[in-house]
Amino acid sequence: MPLKRPVITGMGVVSSLGCNVEDLTGGIESGGCATKYIDEWAGIEGLNSKVAAPLELKGERDIPRKFRRTMSPMSIFAAGAADQALESAGIGQSGMRDNPRAGCIVGHTSGSPQALHSVYSELLSSGDFGMFGSSDFFRCISHTAALNVSQYLGITGAVMATSAACASGLQAVGAGADLIRTGRQDMMLCGGTEELHQTVTGSFDILFAASCGYNDRPSMTPRPFDRDRDGLVCGEGAGMLLLEEYDHARNRGARILAEITGYHTCGNGTHISRSNPAAMKLCMEAALGEAGVEPKDIDYINAHATGTEQGDAAEAGALADIFSETHTPVSSLKGNLGHTLGASGPIELIVSLVMMENGTIYPTHNLKNVADDCRGIVHVKEKMETEIRCFLKNSFAFGGINAAIVCRRI
Repeated sequence: MPLKRPVITGMGVVSSLGCNVEDLTGGIESGGCATKYIDEWAGIEGLNSKVAAPLELKGERDIPRKFRRTMSPMSIFAAGAADQALESAGIGQSGMRDNPRAGCIVGHTSGSPQALHSVYSELLSSGDFGMFGSSDFFRCISHTAALNVSQYLGITGAVMATSAACASGLQAVGAGADLIRTGRQDMMLCGGTEELHQTVTGSFDILFAASCGYNDRPSMTPRPFDRDRDGLVCGEGAGMLLLEEYDHARNRGARILAEITGYHTCGNGTHISRSNPAAMKLCMEAALGEAGVEPKDIDYINAHATGTEQGDAAEAGALADIFSETHTPVSSLKGNLGHTLGASGPIELIVSLVMMENGTIYPTHNLKNVADDCRGIVHVKEKMETEIRCFLKNSFAFGGINAAIVCRRI
């Protein structure tokens, strides 16, 4: 059986720089940085990083209470982004409901950290399981966003949850593309979501991966690829995309934003927290191979680059091994948005689609002096106007899990 062609026909975003695609890209266009000092974290002993990129939760009451009562912020973010994606694709909720050929995959790092912290704090102090309600359970479980979004939209096709730290969301998009490519589904609503909590930032702080040196100057961090980078800044939000089989989209007259021509995910098999340039290179080359393109055919690379010392250097090295002779522009959006973890891949993929449509490449915010260990690639430090026909999007996660997607304009 010949493989089908997965295309993107809809997209939606909830982010710290804007709760729709237009506002988000406008915030990036104007050089916005969402990083703030979090006053509530000031007194937390042992938490050295006091900065994050929060968003203001809006519109949650648009979701009927019977669905909302089992949702934490991360599920509310995903539901809002999903509604936008379906609206932009021109099908709305009715196009997904009770359709066994329409599915949903949502990635994130864990169940709701806010719900987990609240439930277990009370449970450990009281020892009373009676305080643990069913709604709490559905907010805490590891596939909370996938189940809540699919119930909210009445989805009866394939429902899955990917959980691979920072690669979660891009794996969700890749898995959805594979389901369409193999003919199992006609439409897949795919993406990632994440919510902010001190335990999330604290986890990176323990690993010496969180930014701690800019608590008094929050807008100056994170600093992807920069000489003075000192770690990532946790953010929150959701990005959701509607994928369709090419003929299905054409038959209903859909506007096609791009075709997903290549996808690969792999582990590094060497170290649980240190990035491996060889595995990153293998992942990107496999995605390019599936897409049937050469490095010279890639017009833009949206890097994972979070602002960590080791991760940025490893990615820059892997990129240089492949693209040093092609002079392909590279930028990261983490300086604007912080690291939205499982949501970062889909959110940044969506912004890359906008850049492709507009013939624009946004620079890496806060990149002032390229670090010696991040040289060898073409860093975008000022806005560029250029044609983008084909781009590569990377997501590289702790645990040695890598993901890369190639998209091309049709």
